[in-house]
Amino acid sequence: MKKNVSLNGRPRSIEVNSAILDATLSLLAETGYDRLTISAVAERARVGKATIYRRWNSKHSLVADAFQQLPPLVSTDMGSLELDLEQLLESLVQVMEKSPLALVLAALGKEQICDKSLATKLDPIFNERRRPLIEVLRRATLRRELPDDIDIGFAADIVIGPIINRLFFTGISVSQEDRKKFIRGALYGIHALNKPSAPDTKIFV
Repeated sequence: MKKNVSLNGRPRSIEVNSAILDATLSLLAETGYDRLTISAVAERARVGKATIYRRWNSKHSLVADAFQQLPPLVSTDMGSLELDLEQLLESLVQVMEKSPLALVLAALGKEQICDKSLATKLDPIFNERRRPLIEVLRRATLRRELPDDIDIGFAADIVIGPIINRLFFTGISVSQEDRKKFIRGALYGIHALNKPSAPDTKIFV
């Protein structure tokens, strides 16, 4: 039986899947989740809607699989928390600036709050994308660079939050020196997590 392959030797199904997922990502970045339709994806990918529905039974599933194709963070172990965070944040900035990740995150962020079915699909992917940062922080506790009872999830938020805020809401790029400043500020905040406030400390909200 003749195999279903393209001229370059790759299975056509792989090429079709790739075209559909690429089309989904580009449309998410351009139009947002609400206005993303299977018809538009089919037109962009140059396939029939039936081809998409044979592979994905819902828009949620298609979007989740497309989101999963975006480049992940790079986790390194250089023996130093600060150096590991520098490498990781550099990879984050590069991915955000050279792929549609920022626009896709913006499109999906609010949707998953309102759409629990979508959130169920996306939560495992968000957790997996967050894993390299969690691993860096956990290794730091083993090296005694961080307290072993630190709230790792909270610490991760302190590291990543300012970078996301800068990239999403100001449009200002993040230089190497900026990353170092963010890391120093984050580490100061993380080390303060388990320290009791002084009795006369006043917190204004």
